[in-house]
Amino acid sequence: MLVPTDFSEVADLALEHAIMIAKTFDNDIALMAIYDTGNLITSIFSKNATEEMVEKSLQTKLDVIKADVMLKHQIEVKTVVRSTSKIYKAIIETAEELGCDSIIMGTHGASGLKKIMGSNAQRVISQSDVPVIVIKDKHFGDGYKHIVFPIDLSFETRQKVRMAIHFAKKFNSTIHILSFREDDEFLGHKINANINNVEKQFDDAGVNYTSFFLSDKWGMAKETINYAENIKADLIMIMTQQDESLTEIIIGSYAQQIVNNATMPVMTVTPTTKGFNEVVRAI
Repeated sequence: MLVPTDFSEVADLALEHAIMIAKTFDNDIALMAIYDTGNLITSIFSKNATEEMVEKSLQTKLDVIKADVMLKHQIEVKTVVRSTSKIYKAIIETAEELGCDSIIMGTHGASGLKKIMGSNAQRVISQSDVPVIVIKDKHFGDGYKHIVFPIDLSFETRQKVRMAIHFAKKFNSTIHILSFREDDEFLGHKINANINNVEKQFDDAGVNYTSFFLSDKWGMAKETINYAENIKADLIMIMTQQDESLTEIIIGSYAQQIVNNATMPVMTVTPTTKGFNEVVRAI
């Protein structure tokens, strides 16, 4: 799994999650530092810093973290330093080059500090082919014991079922299925069929779950977060439901609101047919 870092507190939290997940699934970690060639002089370095000095400094920082993680947790750690003017693209390309099955990154949210990860998390989510777990300020604790699992009318929402089962079995989780009441009879039958399908898969897998209907489908993002906070959820698992604009791919409104406003970790799964089963098996 790939863990981009800007050496901030929230990036350290993301690494903490990555370490615990790596230990649970017997994975390695690729720890990545990036410096923006379009804005080389940052608060971390002096005004006289050269690219060579920046790269060497970042590599030294990574080496210290690598040694600490390997000593304390016996996890293999690869380090990567990249220079780029488009940080989110470097993250996605590095994950692909290294064959990473997931990306775990910290973010300060839509209005947070101007750190590297804060302004690039949503672009990574939008364009990554592998699942992305976004961390804000929650420690790993005892793992992902309560996972909130919103589903809707789309077929693609079922793609995250196997991912949820995989996590639930490893962490002995309870999956909390969330949906909404639909007044239209045809759509109501369709969403109920989706729910029944998901519940059957959880039953067959022997996974604990609950099902709950939200009252306002138009305010589903806010209600999802409120529900997650009330049950002290450890993770929200969503599909990104990408939309295309003229200049770039952006995640849908629901996913964007969840990522921006949820205080607990959020896993985003991109609807895909390419390599999805391989991703699930790898994690």
